[in-house]
Amino acid sequence: MAVYGARASAAEQAWLEVAQAFIQETLCPTTKEPNVQLTQLVIDCVKTIWLSQGRNQGFTLPLSYRWNSSGEGHLELWAAPVPVFPLTISPGPFTPIPVLYPEIACRLLRQRNKLRLQPNLAGKLVRLSALVKSQQKAYFVLSLGGLSPCDSQVVSHVSVIVQVPAQLVWHRALWPGRAYVLTKLRVSKIRGHCYHVWMTSAASRLLLLKPECVQELELELEGPVLKADPKPLSMPSNSQDRKGQKGVVRDSRLLSYMGTVTGVLNEPAGLYELDGQLELCLAYQQLDGLKRVMRSGVCLELQDVHLLQSVGGGMRRPVLAPCLRGAVLLRGFSRQKPGTQSSHQAHGASLYEQLVWGRQLGLPLYLWATKALEELACKLCPHVLRHHQFLQCSSPWNPSLGLQLLAPTLDILAPPGSLNRNAHNEILQEPHHCPLKKYARLQTPCSFPTLATLKEEGECRAWASFDPKALLPLPEAAHLSSCQLNHRLAWSWFRLLPSAFHPAKVLLGVLVASSHKGYLQLRDQSGSLPCLLLTKQSQPLTDCRLIGCLVRAERFQLVIERDVRSNFPSWKDLSMAGFIQKQKARVYVQFFLADALILPVPRSFLHSATSSTFPQTERTSSEGPHMGQSRLFLLSHKEALMKRNFCASPGANPEVPKPILSFHVTGIWLGGTQRREGPGWGPPEPSGDEDKGQKFLLIFYGSSIRWFEFLHPGQVYRLVAPGPATPLLFENSPTCESQRPLELASCVSCLTVLDEWTLEFESSQDVPDVLAIKRALPESSLTDLLSGNFTDSLVSFSAEILSRTLCEPLLAPLWTKPESTGAVRRCVKLTVALETADCEFPPHLDIYIEDPHLPPSLGLLPGARVYFHQLEKRVSRFHNVYCCFRSSTYVQVLSFPLENTVSVPLPHIYLTELMQGGRAPFQATASCHIVSVFSLQLLWVCAHCTSICPQGKCTRQGPACSTQTSISQASIRLLVEDGTAEAMVTCRNHHVAAALGLCPSEWSSLLEFVRVPGRVALQFTGPGAQPESSAKIDEPLTFFLWTLCTSPSVLRPIELSFELERKPSKIIPLEPPRLQRFQCGELPVLTRVNPRLRLACLSIQEPEHPSCVGAFASSC
Repeated sequence: MAVYGARASAAEQAWLEVAQAFIQETLCPTTKEPNVQLTQLVIDCVKTIWLSQGRNQGFTLPLSYRWNSSGEGHLELWAAPVPVFPLTISPGPFTPIPVLYPEIACRLLRQRNKLRLQPNLAGKLVRLSALVKSQQKAYFVLSLGGLSPCDSQVVSHVSVIVQVPAQLVWHRALWPGRAYVLTKLRVSKIRGHCYHVWMTSAASRLLLLKPECVQELELELEGPVLKADPKPLSMPSNSQDRKGQKGVVRDSRLLSYMGTVTGVLNEPAGLYELDGQLELCLAYQQLDGLKRVMRSGVCLELQDVHLLQSVGGGMRRPVLAPCLRGAVLLRGFSRQKPGTQSSHQAHGASLYEQLVWGRQLGLPLYLWATKALEELACKLCPHVLRHHQFLQCSSPWNPSLGLQLLAPTLDILAPPGSLNRNAHNEILQEPHHCPLKKYARLQTPCSFPTLATLKEEGECRAWASFDPKALLPLPEAAHLSSCQLNHRLAWSWFRLLPSAFHPAKVLLGVLVASSHKGYLQLRDQSGSLPCLLLTKQSQPLTDCRLIGCLVRAERFQLVIERDVRSNFPSWKDLSMAGFIQKQKARVYVQFFLADALILPVPRSFLHSATSSTFPQTERTSSEGPHMGQSRLFLLSHKEALMKRNFCASPGANPEVPKPILSFHVTGIWLGGTQRREGPGWGPPEPSGDEDKGQKFLLIFYGSSIRWFEFLHPGQVYRLVAPGPATPLLFENSPTCESQRPLELASCVSCLTVLDEWTLEFESSQDVPDVLAIKRALPESSLTDLLSGNFTDSLVSFSAEILSRTLCEPLLAPLWTKPESTGAVRRCVKLTVALETADCEFPPHLDIYIEDPHLPPSLGLLPGARVYFHQLEKRVSRFHNVYCCFRSSTYVQVLSFPLENTVSVPLPHIYLTELMQGGRAPFQATASCHIVSVFSLQLLWVCAHCTSICPQGKCTRQGPACSTQTSISQASIRLLVEDGTAEAMVTCRNHHVAAALGLCPSEWSSLLEFVRVPGRVALQFTGPGAQPESSAKIDEPLTFFLWTLCTSPSVLRPIELSFELERKPSKIIPLEPPRLQRFQCGELPVLTRVNPRLRLACLSIQEPEHPSCVGAFASSC
């Protein structure tokens, strides 16, 4: 050290001091004195290497070298290391090593009296297995073969197990194709096998084979022969193979390959790209150390690797995958700088290991699972969930969220219970069996699209399927005016089921409650999607703990409501998209919770970006165990969620009230206020007797409207206010200044629910006071609903929605002009079939929804069963009962439309059955006979203003019509009877042609004749007809119609499908039978005759066996 110190400059002296300190700190034990000799040897070694590079530039020490003692990362050696201590050569004469070659070694395993020998084995390395790590030990297997090609073909190789911990480093030094000598081997028997194998001992050494340094050992192989290696046992195929038996099962190819890594596809899953055209899967080996150096530019040699082509599951390129028998050898490092490990890479490794080693997945299914997990991570992480919560497994009994989301699909494709992999069999057994040996092409089972993608695809499909001609098919559309046409097209809906997608899509997202719209949403990274949930048939959603849970559903309905504003002049222009002025879609999903997988997510793992939308039902420990108070209540009524202005703040301008979205409920307090005591609630505080049974009013607005979907009448809830205890907190709110709303609602107190307050659903079984209270949904009787009694004009009932259309408002403003194209008031009309227990054929009813209840609630679709509470009952001028929404209306969807609708034929009845009141169907079919024609009217009207159009020209006075398009309309009134009763039937438009017995060509010709006068009307009174048009009775057209209507071609038997012209009601009672005289031969007969029914024609069909054929019957 003195020599170096005398010559060195100040910089060199400082470098030496740093070097000495580093060597003493890192290489010398702290309990011993500094090792001066070791320090000197290390510095001399570094200096020698530096001087050999020829870049010293006059310096004697490498001042640019820095001593690094960081323990992070890994070290990549690009050249052979230089020994610090000189290699010692043992003195004495050279003695050749006695060795056995593979052929003799294989025979020696069968000799019972030779098993105690510890011979040396020599041969060429022909196979190197993977390094296998288990809970008990780690080991690998190498196979030595003959030295010459002839020997390799004749003599089988011999396998040697290396499991001494100090010898595991050999795995990195062994090179297939080179010859080695293994010393002092021993024979061992593997548990579970009936044959012996070679195994290294603690004294074994690994040497390069030099022919001049070895000498073959000659042995006399006599004595009893042990049992030879048994025939390979048939290995049970894994679950992927069993599933693949339905398809074509293929055998993978074993080969060796050398290539360069050109991309890292998924490092935790062990997926890489080789040479830009192959995929490499290292998941079926335990290569934790090698994964640290795997990046683009790394050169690999693959020995005994499986090649799988056309694996399916979304993978298009061939895949190379080594099993435990194969070896992955590093042949060159990458010159690229290692990248930083992402959160997804840090926490995903254990999950992918669980898929391979726990679930025993085959390669096609594993590749699909990794792709699905990537989709899920992109959907949820990091803004909705954290990567470590989504990917990391806490224990085998508590898998990660990612694995739980895949479990329903994996349980079908790879049922649990498959046998674990036997590493010894996989490496040693012949013929070779492993999870990669056989495979079948996987049809992609499902996908997990983002909510934005699902919404966009659903909307695109809905508009692609939007065809006005399909929604309004001929001949119905040919007789509609422009206003009717555009109203019929204004609303339609489209539904997509998971089976409509290929592959099937799985719905996934975090359930949140919107504080702006009041409905539930599923949310992921891409956005949110409104949803409608039902717990089971006829049961609403009540459990508030579902907020913040991860929801996975394979069965759902993606609903797209299409709202179109158009100005089609007539049906002839339906194919021209230019008449569509505006189109808008409302997309949402609806499903049952029983069909969904609900995974609770701890609040601490939810990202802060979404935490504001979740009610913080779990308080932090800093608030203490008593920071909070609550009160139980029974909800008795809930009103509609709509914009109101009664909640205006005291400082707001009273002249310009600004309505805000809000709702309120009424209920009954169940006991006094309770304070938090630890994890539960303490006893209720005593309250006065005056509070029992008295109603209160809760007002929800602002962020508190998020509770709207969870609140339902007849259920018990707990209102929770976090923070310090406040006296009289659940009493009157200062914002409820006026007592008038309380008086109208028969409530004694009013309370505004604050944004930070939460609700908890309580089971009514735990609240004794609720058991005696009737909590069933109230429903009006059919008699009260259809009667003219208006003592209580608010009605409640359950019904199935039959149709939903857009119509004109019930009270249209007088200032609105027909030509106005600005903001148009709209009204939604629902036709429903009432659900009654005592009526076989449910009566039909119309329900109208107007502003401010538009747009309607989610789920009001044809085919859905809905409970309507407190609708306003009204009676039209035609004495039909209908209902309207009002602010107190509460709607609860009981069931969704059926996925597979079956068309039920109309019941076939006698007309007299319609006299039975409530037991009669609203629509039916009857076999009857046309007795006579009462009236007939054929006309051409303007499609825009419905004025008469003689010769195709509109006759409207004043401002001229914007279009000169005319349409034909027709109506006919028939008297029919079936031997039990008579009925007056009204047929309109294309049904008139069927009533007259005309074929389409004859009907078109007749309408063209009517185009000239514009209108032809006949009124039949007895044997003659009085034409109401300007035409005379002797004119050919009028005479033809009169003759036709009195001919057997019209007065014939028919199959009539009809509906009641007036919806059933009890406002106007049925007329009593009247006395009527008939002449029966020479005898007069006096009998009672029921009043004539009034029916509207739905269709007219000819009977299967007509009794006669009319004189005007045509063959067209």
